Amino acid sequence: MALRLFRLVVPSGAAAWKAVSPVATAQIHTSAVRNLRYGWWAYALGERTTSRFKENSKIISIDGNLACGKGALAQKLADKLGMLYMPEPDTHYVDKMTKEKVPLDKAFNGNCSLEKFYLEPKASDGNSYRLQCWMYLMRLLQYSDAVEHLLSTGQGVILERSPFSDIVFLEAMFKEGFIRKQCVDHYNEVKGVSICEFLPPHLVIYVDVPAEEVQKNLKASGKVCYIKQVFSFSFKNLCLIFSEEAEVLAYNATQAQDIERVVEDIEYLKFEKGPWLEQDDVTFHHMRMFVEDKQRVANMTCIPRYLPEVTVGAHEFDAAYYAFKSLPGKKYAEGYNEDVGDKGIWLK
Repeated sequence: MALRLFRLVVPSGAAAWKAVSPVATAQIHTSAVRNLRYGWWAYALGERTTSRFKENSKIISIDGNLACGKGALAQKLADKLGMLYMPEPDTHYVDKMTKEKVPLDKAFNGNCSLEKFYLEPKASDGNSYRLQCWMYLMRLLQYSDAVEHLLSTGQGVILERSPFSDIVFLEAMFKEGFIRKQCVDHYNEVKGVSICEFLPPHLVIYVDVPAEEVQKNLKASGKVCYIKQVFSFSFKNLCLIFSEEAEVLAYNATQAQDIERVVEDIEYLKFEKGPWLEQDDVTFHHMRMFVEDKQRVANMTCIPRYLPEVTVGAHEFDAAYYAFKSLPGKKYAEGYNEDVGDKGIWLK
């Protein structure tokens, strides 16, 4: 699977996903990083999650069509409510999380290109479906980061879309003829074994912008409006699904700009439905153990199915592995690579 190349990016133990503190001075038998993670001992010694939760300890997803102003609304809401804002991930989300100084080549980021998708959505090399698969993984990883942040700090998180709403793009791409039916089946199987491990957002805010206005905004930005079916399908249908397990608010483009009104509407919500109400410190403990292991999260998107668009052969995988290891600072664990200036390696 192309997604299995993700294993080349994240070191074992997912150390790169945690904030690290450099050791001030080299000492015998010390590591270059301190990888203190939440675990069983922390729970056994009394660390609990529910004690951190406050009124705004929620996960909010802003959904809507392309170029509808989701980012501006999410940022303003986060500032107003004292929550963490996470922008919509791109194909280089992994590079940002592993703090790469320069984004890695696309060969190590799903082997897909958004620019090529805009120019040639029906490319015969399967770029469109690889992009869809990779973006689902990026949304899944970001959502796991959001859940981890919520459980670790108690601070709420506001996202632009979530892996729960990612399927609207897949269906639109299929209706436009960009991907095959086998790709849809593969995606549904991957999502079926992965999304069930996560709880949905507490609140979904849908920004409803007419298709004509979206088309105009996309053309103005120089992007081809490649998914007309997104507009006909509309996120409204998805919001009906969300309404069974999450609170849902809907606004048009003008109403979404009135932040005071949106905040007031959120304050009126009682949040009396959904699986979050059924959780306790024990389930939150297991949830936190799961979401902090990003390799485990990523592995859920790798299933033993042959699909030409995403399947990677043994020789190709081997070549990619050694190509990644030949990159500066990637041959050994962080802090042990002389080629990037690491010092005192023999003392660590």
